[in-house]
This record gives sequence, C-alpha cells and structure tokens, in this order.
Amino acid sequence: MTKRNTNLTDNSRQAQSVYEKWLEKAGKVKTADPDIVKELQEIKGNREKIEDAFCRNLVFGTGGLRGILGAGPNRINVHTVARASSGLADWIIHQYQCRKNSHNADGSEGVWEPKIAVSYDSRIKSRLFARIACQVFAARGLKAYVYPELMPTPCLSFAVRRLGCAAGVMITASHNPKEYNGYKVYGGDGCQITMEAADEIYKAIERLDMFDDIPITDFQDGLESGRIEYISEDICEDFIQTIKGQSVLGDAVIDKSIPIIYTPLNGTGLKPVLSVLRECGYSNITVVEEQKEPDGNFPTCPYPNPEIEEALALGIEYAKKVKAALVLATDPDCDRVGIAIKDSQDRYELLTGNETGLLLLDYICSRRIALGTMPKTPVVAKTIVTSDMGERIAARYGAETINVLTGFKFIGEQIGILEAEKREKDFVFAFEESCGYLSGTYVRDKDGVGAAFLICEMCAYYSSMGINLKDKLDGLYGAYGFSMDRLHSYKFPGARGFEKMNRIMNGFRRTPVALGGMKTETIIDYQLGIHGLPKSNVLKFVLAEGCSVVIRPSGTEPILKTYISVCTGSREESRRLEAEIAADLQRLIAET
Repeated sequence: MTKRNTNLTDNSRQAQSVYEKWLEKAGKVKTADPDIVKELQEIKGNREKIEDAFCRNLVFGTGGLRGILGAGPNRINVHTVARASSGLADWIIHQYQCRKNSHNADGSEGVWEPKIAVSYDSRIKSRLFARIACQVFAARGLKAYVYPELMPTPCLSFAVRRLGCAAGVMITASHNPKEYNGYKVYGGDGCQITMEAADEIYKAIERLDMFDDIPITDFQDGLESGRIEYISEDICEDFIQTIKGQSVLGDAVIDKSIPIIYTPLNGTGLKPVLSVLRECGYSNITVVEEQKEPDGNFPTCPYPNPEIEEALALGIEYAKKVKAALVLATDPDCDRVGIAIKDSQDRYELLTGNETGLLLLDYICSRRIALGTMPKTPVVAKTIVTSDMGERIAARYGAETINVLTGFKFIGEQIGILEAEKREKDFVFAFEESCGYLSGTYVRDKDGVGAAFLICEMCAYYSSMGINLKDKLDGLYGAYGFSMDRLHSYKFPGARGFEKMNRIMNGFRRTPVALGGMKTETIIDYQLGIHGLPKSNVLKFVLAEGCSVVIRPSGTEPILKTYISVCTGSREESRRLEAEIAADLQRLIAET
C-alpha cells in the first residue's frame, strides 16, 4: 500500500512539473492558443485534472493521435499537433534522403519530392489544427497540400495517391463525441501507416521538445511562397467521377425516385454524398435539416456514430413522414455509413455494419457475374471481427476471402499486395463490422461516399423488383443460416484505464472460460502472430456450434470491445444465445 501511494505522489509531481512548463511557455510560442492559456489558469491547483492531462504524452500509434481536446501533452491541442507534425516531417525527410541517395540501375538518382496532403473534418478546432500542421510542414521544407474546406477522410486518401504525396494527415476523431479530436496519418500509398512506420514516427516525435523544437511559418506566407497550396477542385471532381464508376447497375432500369433520407451528422459528407447521388439521378433525397451543416458540437447527436440508433433517430423520424425506403447516415469524417431500412409494415430497422456489408457483398458479386465483369480469381477482404457469413457468401461466388486484423488499414495493405502482384483488378469488395466499406482501389481506406452511393443503388435495384432490403436480408439468412453478430463495449476512462484493460486481457489468457453454457474449444491469441498476421492484443474464443467471441482493447479509446458471433436456425434462438454469452462476458469482466 505504501509503494502505491509513493507512485501516485511521483506521478503527481511529474505532472505538476510538466504543467508548470506549459504555464510558462504555452502563451509565448507562435502556436499559442488563447483557449489553452485560459484552461491552464483555470486548472491551477486541481491535482486530479493536472495529473490526468500532464502525466504522459498521447500515444502515437498506427491511427496517429486521438484524445480529448484541452491543455496538456495527454490532450489534443495546437502544441501536440505541431509536435506530431514536426516529428512526422522529420520522418518524411529521412525517407526522402534515403531515396535521394539511392540510384537507379542506370546511375540516375530516383526522383521523389517530399509532399504531404492534409484534410480536416467538422470537429472543434479541426481547421486550426490542419493549418498548424501545414505551417509546420512548410517550415520544415515540405510541400503541403490542403483542402480549402472540410473534406471526408477518403478524399484525403485519394489526394495522397493522386498528388504523389509521401504522406497524408487527416484531422478527425471519426465518430467519437465532441470532446475528442485526432491526427490520423497516411502513407504514400493512401493507406494508414504501418506499425513499423508508426514506431519510427513516434520516436521522431519523442525526440522533440513541445515548445523549443517546433519551427513554424505563417500560413499566408506559406501560400505566397508555394510551400502551402490548396488542393484543386479537379481532385474533388475526379473523386466523384471515380465513385460513379463503381456502379454495377449496367443497363438495368431502376426507379431512382425512391424516397431517401440522408444525414451527414453535422460532418463532412453533405457536399460529396449529394453530388454523387444527384449526378447519378437520385432525385428524391431529403437531408435532415438539424444535422445538415458542419458543427463540431453535434447538438442533436452527442455521439455521432452511425452504428447506433441514436445517430439515426432524427433521420428515422423524417423517414416516417414520407415513408422513405432508406435512411443513410455518415459519420463526421464520412468514412462510415449506417443505414435504417423499411419493412413491409413500414417499420424502420437499424442494420448492423455486418448486415449492410453482407447485403452489399451479395449485390456486388451477383451483379458483376450478371454483367460479366467478375474477375477470374476474385478477392474479398474483411476483418477477423466481421461476420463469418461474409466468407460463406464470397465462396458461393467463387471469391477468396482474406481475413485481417481489426482496422481498415490492414485491408488497404492487402490491396497494395494485390497491386504489387498485378492483381489489383481481382479486388471486389471489403467491409468491416463497424460500418466501413470499400468497392474499389481508388482509395486505401473505407469510403462512406462510395458506400452511400452503392447502398442507394442496391436499394433502388431491389425496389424495382418489388423487394425491400429487409426481405433481401432475410433471404440471405434463409440461405446461409441466421447469423447474429453483436459488439459490446466497456469503458475504462482515466489515466489507469489502459492498465485495467490489460489486466482483463491477461486474465482471459490465463483462464479458459465457458460462455453461454458452451465450453471454449480453441483460444486464438493474436498476440502470438497467428496466421501470418502482425502481433496484436486480440483474443478469439471459438465455442461450440460455430459460435465465437473476440475480445480486444481499442487502439484509440479507453474501451474494451467484445464481438459475439452466433449462427443458428432462427432469429429467436440466436438472440437468446447471444444474450447469454453477453451476460457471461459482462460478469467475467466485472470480476477481473
């Protein structure tokens, strides 16, 4: 007990020391933010707040940085963004120098200009953080391209590839609550950075002092010198046209006047999603007015996650008034799509990411076969926590399924491997349970704009045949067995939240468990590097009768996630069994 108190005192003293440095310097540097200076004064003497915000630096991983907005190294603010940008610039310059010093077979130097693309969403201070990043990049000698207005994450991936950039930065915290923001880094292939690159960038960042080692130029000076340049409208238009090319409709005649409700959840999706749909002839789209304009406070949807019912609640109310066939919701950075569909009794049901993915997979494969555009050796990709039913559907259409770790970047890497093997055209579709989908190789991340377009096309196609999406989904369950896949999350906030999650994971590793009355037949520990995948703190419990549970801590949030998958002959039996497994998991987590 005495040792524990001593450690707390040491942590508090260290945090206080860092806090005092911020108090002295935060208002004097070029990146000074009045809100940070004000907060530093307000928390003076508050030991708990100071310890939490100043006890450590935000961890930089494969997803970059993500955290709560505010003062301190354990928060997202102008100083942590500037420091991350300077470290990232160091890494890019090192990569550039290595390439510049290498020679081609004919003796000429390899040509590679260090360029970086930047985009941002509607979150609080996102635009400011994007500008700060560009100012640091310009000061370090990089050419920084930035969108002149907020733009979805897939547009950042697209720009990186189209402009031949060495890297990209997206300022976003995806679907997190308004208190969060983040700094997501992409490689030159348009895919989120690898673990190896993240480790190298992290080391480069950690070598820098938060205030003394960060060069920065004026944004306007950067524009005038050409070190900062706005991304042209042509790039945005190319993105839209490329998505339109993903259609699998062919010559089929469909009713594009079906009523559709769309909400961008106060994020980035409004312009690109409406542009694609309207240019393709969808003429009966109603936008949820309260969630139409960009607003980082998300006033009508505190948790703008299209996976949850609350995010689509307003949209469903709109849908009831006009008996819309479909409700679409994209998250703030528009890389995810959630949908609600109408059944024959005019009731609306929110689909899971798995269910939407299964519908899209079957639609795309069936249409490509009908059109004669299915490759000879088709490939489908999904994450290990995504419904196993996807593999069964893919097999029916002769497609190989590649299973990867959680995170769409691993899917992007697989597309890159196919490209290196000159098999890029074999890629058909990829999806993950958290409402992420991709139908082409034009980006290397999930794309909410492209997914929204294909979902509307699919809905209109089946509607023209007198089939609603609910009936179509039930038909898939009838053919493949009723699959129920559910995510349950457990929050562990605060400075010790990650320690608690690690204890829980280690507890599950040590003790075999029985869930839902079924013994564990196999434990797959991905921390050992199973199936050729990178090592990851993920456990999978394979139960009897084709059921399974995957447990993993989130890499960006203080949340432990559990993924339950059951497959039985009926919806009722699957619900009962899933509920029993979930109850057992909750009890075991609480007891650890």
